[in-house]
Amino acid sequence: MTAKIQVRSVVKSFEDKVVLRDVDLVVEPHEVVCMIGSSGSGKSTLLKCINLLLEIDAGEIFLDGQLITDASVNPNDIRQRMGIVFQAFNLFPHMSVLENITLSPIKVHGASRDEAEENARLLLDQFGLLEKIDEYPDRLSGGQQQRVAVVRALATKPELMLFDEVTSALDPELVAEVLGVIRGLKEEGMTMIIATHEMGFARDVADQVCFLDNGVILEKGEPKQIFSEPSQPRTRQFLQRIVEAGRL
Repeated sequence: MTAKIQVRSVVKSFEDKVVLRDVDLVVEPHEVVCMIGSSGSGKSTLLKCINLLLEIDAGEIFLDGQLITDASVNPNDIRQRMGIVFQAFNLFPHMSVLENITLSPIKVHGASRDEAEENARLLLDQFGLLEKIDEYPDRLSGGQQQRVAVVRALATKPELMLFDEVTSALDPELVAEVLGVIRGLKEEGMTMIIATHEMGFARDVADQVCFLDNGVILEKGEPKQIFSEPSQPRTRQFLQRIVEAGRL
């Protein structure tokens, strides 16, 4: 079986600061990979490189066996096959929930308005937001806005979802509803790469956990192994601090 995503020896720097150092990662179809690590460890940068929002300095990235970091590849064509959700909701404030969700399917993917709106209604209903369809973002809670951002990404029918610390900007009581949406996507078989500070969530939902430190995937494995018997001293130190902070 061809991997959905394969990252080979990827290097990324910003001026003289190396942010990713020879990163290797394989994500199989329908697999959920959670990336954990301190802020600044490279998690968000890796997601943006996979989505081609950042150009890598060295290495290769493949999607379904296709080399997508080749100069001949149109990044927009690749991004149409992925959905990405950031910690900032990035909803258009002057557009209703429905308009936010249908914009890309109509303008980028060529869907008819009727088709795009029907799909939007189905997704909003699935995620408990149908009654908010005509609201504007500033009338929604943070959790609702983030769920709309997830629905907007799903409206383009992506093969792969990337989540970048999607609960970081939320109040604690709103975190559970967004994580519940992601759990539902796992049950549906969506391939996902998730950068998260929610350790309990990573332990419960991930097929594979990667610990990043200083731009390197220092350790990766099944959640039980990473959280119970990490092999690297730095991983053990990181998780001990998480436990002491009451977050695991």
